Amino acid sequence: MSNQRTHYVTTTDGVTIGATVHGQGPPLVFLQGLIGDGDLDFQALVPHLASRFTCHVPSNRGRGLSGDHPDLSSGRMIDDILTYIDSLGQPAGLVGWSAGADLALAAAARSDAVNAVAVYEPALPNLMDEQTRAAYFETFARMSELADEGRLTEAMRAVAGIPFNDDEFAAADNAGYLQAAGRYVPNLLSTIQQQPEYQGPTPDDPAVLGAITSPALVLQGSASKAFLTRSVRHVADHVPNARAQQIPGAGHAAPLTHPEALAEALTGFFAPAQQPA
Repeated sequence: MSNQRTHYVTTTDGVTIGATVHGQGPPLVFLQGLIGDGDLDFQALVPHLASRFTCHVPSNRGRGLSGDHPDLSSGRMIDDILTYIDSLGQPAGLVGWSAGADLALAAAARSDAVNAVAVYEPALPNLMDEQTRAAYFETFARMSELADEGRLTEAMRAVAGIPFNDDEFAAADNAGYLQAAGRYVPNLLSTIQQQPEYQGPTPDDPAVLGAITSPALVLQGSASKAFLTRSVRHVADHVPNARAQQIPGAGHAAPLTHPEALAEALTGFFAPAQQPA
């Protein structure tokens, strides 16, 4: 990635949130998924966008360039995002993948500094059917057991099997993505454990989605699992200025497996959305 630099902000609870920054043009802030960090998740995507946009790629607290803290709650992470956006001194677009899409929606509902938001397959646990929810919690229990045994890559492979289809799981594993992300297993487990403690508005709430006034693009892959399609439809139905778009042949891991097609969709959305009124 050419012209790479870094940008740091300090949150209200004293955590340093660090980001790599690439390219030039209107700012886009990329919000990582649950598994990796900002650079791991978007390393294949950002090179296709950096000639048109300034791509900010922060990592969640405890990952990548960011400092750690015991508080990994959803509310705190939303505050981290808003602090980062405010530090830019100008409106920015948000791009969120999976759990990062959830955070992007919540942040867009609260900030006038978000001038457009694109989300790829929000992972909204409250919309899971009972069978998927049971598999979700069983998988995290198994993940915890593997982590206790020091088998971090295997633990990350276990959780990736929830959203990834077989082909993209194999592609991510063969590329070393899951092995690289294995170091974040303890952070991920703490994040999951703290989710039920959050009592604030959630991004599946129609009132939260209805508060998003900026243009919104809701993306999904044609080969994604049913519970993710359900989340995409829910968001597209409740965000006032949203439109949905499908990436042919992609599953949940499109930022890793279909970066060119995803970049084309994002460019087509953000280039006109961020033009001065």
